[in-house]
Amino acid sequence: MSQTDTQWGKRRNDGPPDLDELIRKYMGKLKLFLGGKPGEQAGPTGPSGQMAAGVGGVVLAVLALLWIASGFYVVDLREQGVVLRFGRYVETTEPGLRWRMPWPVEKHEIVKMSEVRSVEVGFHGDVKNRVADESLMLTQDQNIIDVQLEVQYDIKDAKSFLFNNARAESDMDAKDIVKQAAETAIREVVGRNKVDFVLNEGRGQISADTTRLIQSLLDDYNSGVRVSRVNINDIQPPEPVQAAFADAVKAGQDKVKLKNEGLAYANDVIPKASGLASRLQEEAEGYKQSVIARAEGDAARFRQIASEYAKAPQVTRDRMYIDTMQQIMSSTTKVLVDQKSGSGNLLYLPLDKLMQMAGSQPQTAASAGDSPRAGELPAVAAESRPKLDLTIRSERESR
Repeated sequence: MSQTDTQWGKRRNDGPPDLDELIRKYMGKLKLFLGGKPGEQAGPTGPSGQMAAGVGGVVLAVLALLWIASGFYVVDLREQGVVLRFGRYVETTEPGLRWRMPWPVEKHEIVKMSEVRSVEVGFHGDVKNRVADESLMLTQDQNIIDVQLEVQYDIKDAKSFLFNNARAESDMDAKDIVKQAAETAIREVVGRNKVDFVLNEGRGQISADTTRLIQSLLDDYNSGVRVSRVNINDIQPPEPVQAAFADAVKAGQDKVKLKNEGLAYANDVIPKASGLASRLQEEAEGYKQSVIARAEGDAARFRQIASEYAKAPQVTRDRMYIDTMQQIMSSTTKVLVDQKSGSGNLLYLPLDKLMQMAGSQPQTAASAGDSPRAGELPAVAAESRPKLDLTIRSERESR
């Protein structure tokens, strides 16, 4: 059918309804609704057409307001908004009610800044679910150990987090990059230390060094991620060699124990030996000084006696003899004196008995001042004194 055909635009019994007829019916109904007369024709140039144009403008205005209102969005206190214009970064918005140009011109992404995220290295969910490819690593002294750790992190730069992590909306790439950085860092830190340090006293140092190294790697990637903490969940030897490691650890503990016991024994013995040596040295020094002083005293005494002997030889001899005998008899309890009268009898002096008799004298003698002095014979032995003196005198005469 050509466009010049007179039947163009009219409804045919076997075709779809005519569009112009539908529009006229719709405008007629709208006219009756607005108070028009039933027989009045409505057209584009009549009152009905003007009203339809006004209604269309209102609808368009409402739609425009709704489109503009769609640009409003709210940013929570713990979040930041990133505005994108045709996919390009425009600005980062702070918490509060914000507006951007509606879609498709601009759109926004909400990033939770303070939410603590975590990634596991060496296990999945539970420490018993080990992942050997991630947990097994080599120490400086060529020992293999099994390390499990958990890295906690949050977002410090929303723009870098969105643009440098291709799938940041699901947080998958952020976890991947943090996990890869954590594996790299922990292997480097463990590889710089020996197995004894890693297994025993070095956990805190390893955690701190790993945290610094992970953060350095993430900053190099400009990932916008901040590592808050690295938790070392478990460090132990691989299961096939755990028994051997336990024996080695026990041997090390025994070594330390024996060393401490040896140090304690040395600390106990050495001061005693030093004190004993000092005492012996002091005693030896004292004995030396005593011997020297005694020798010097004996020499001085001998010189004095020699000078006196030169002046009076007989008197000096007698005095020396008497002093010597007194010194000898002062340490004995019985004395036998051989008299040279020719009778063949020995004079017996029981000095011990005489001393006992002197000690048993009445207290009245002590109060009267008659008690014998120290070194003197008691009164009961007075009869024996002349005999002793005669004996000594006779011996001197015989000489």
